Amino acid sequence: MLVCSVYDFYPKMIKVSWHRDGKEVTTDVTSTDELADGDWYYQIHSHLEYTPRSGEKISCVVDHVSLDKPLVNVWDPSMPESERNKIAIGASGLILGLILSLAGFIYYKSKTRGRPVQTSSGQLSTLPTALFHSRFKFL
Repeated sequence: MLVCSVYDFYPKMIKVSWHRDGKEVTTDVTSTDELADGDWYYQIHSHLEYTPRSGEKISCVVDHVSLDKPLVNVWDPSMPESERNKIAIGASGLILGLILSLAGFIYYKSKTRGRPVQTSSGQLSTLPTALFHSRFKFL
């Protein structure tokens, strides 16, 4: 769904329309009434329930008495730079977190390897030797 919002206009009469490749779209369009802001100005919101296809030019056209000519706002599907930066920072943080978690796990495993443990016979032994003795008993 695409949304076209117009704020701070006076007088109340305004026309907001949607265009696809230069032709006005009338189906699947809903608009609010002109809403008073409380400061003598108005706002309106128009919605186009539509999934743009590759190569199509979708625009919102605003026609108001205060404008010399209709204002055409072309929908740009590209992601703003600020959004790209947020995604890049989030992905970098995730990768760094995974690397640090893996490093912590490796460090933990290296520190716990070879620690003395008590075998079933009551003797202290390191973990690998204790595992070796528990598998092979010599009589």
